[in-house]
Amino acid sequence: MPNKSKKIEGMLERLSEEFALPRSIASQSNKCTICGNDAIEFRDDISRKEYQISKMCQPCQDSFFG
Repeated sequence: MPNKSKKIEGMLERLSEEFALPRSIASQSNKCTICGNDAIEFRDDISRKEYQISKMCQPCQDSFFG
């Protein structure tokens, strides 16, 4: 997956500080930026890819996109 520009990464990091965990911490610890829970088990490859983008666990993805 291509890296995002530093400006986009910075914006996403600042936005995520309003949630349970900043993106950088969620990414390093396989946690969800929204709820702070583990983000280890995903339904399918698409959900795993979505985690790489949004850092949302499966339940938060289901809630957000459902």
